Amino acid sequence: MKMTGNTILITGGTSGIGRALAEALHDRGNRVIIAGRRQALLDQITAERPGMVGQPLDLDDPAAPSRLATEVRARFPELNFLIANAGISKAEDMTADGWNVSDAEAMVETNILGVLRVAGAFLPILKTQQNATIMVTSSNLAFVPRADFPTYCASKAFLHSWLQSLRHQLRNIPIEVLELAPPYVQTELTGAQQASDARAMPLTAYVAEVMQLLELAVHPRGEVLVERDRTRRWAEREGRYEAAFAAMNPS
Repeated sequence: MKMTGNTILITGGTSGIGRALAEALHDRGNRVIIAGRRQALLDQITAERPGMVGQPLDLDDPAAPSRLATEVRARFPELNFLIANAGISKAEDMTADGWNVSDAEAMVETNILGVLRVAGAFLPILKTQQNATIMVTSSNLAFVPRADFPTYCASKAFLHSWLQSLRHQLRNIPIEVLELAPPYVQTELTGAQQASDARAMPLTAYVAEVMQLLELAVHPRGEVLVERDRTRRWAEREGRYEAAFAAMNPS
């Protein structure tokens, strides 16, 4: 993939990793379209960055990705790079008397169905380009889960598997399929405390390393993994899975 001159759509582009990627890619001379639910944030970000475009998108509405694709096709037919980044995360205690599946259903709706709907809506546009890219944000927790975030981790494991199949099916079409699997990063994904947690990787450092990997095309098997990702990614292959799981989920 080229790093400049693209037209890029980023879902979940108003905060966290999505916003940081949008700004980094915008700085490199790309036209960037950010999509998200919060209109006030879309307006604020695009006002601060002339040339960046904001589009409302509520992934809880199954028809929203198709409506957005229709508008983008009309305004930006040259779209060649999709980053499906939107996601939500909540802890779940399945031993609690009041536990129900509502939080799990919300995560499946956004993290899985949201990605599938966005991909389904925009793949026809990407297929018209000479060279296109789709990148989906999964998580390092797809490889070794945190047991207190069961549905979130499972949703990301779903994406990891699904992207392998998508990559294989598109092997004869010039669409590069990438998986971005972040480690624990200083964002507000799980709440405000995560953004200042010293154990988490600083967001600026994470995005800088990702951009370097993309520029150098260092993403074997289509996986964009920063250095912190690799220990967990290969824990099972290297016979360290039980120890890694125990370290993340103490008894």
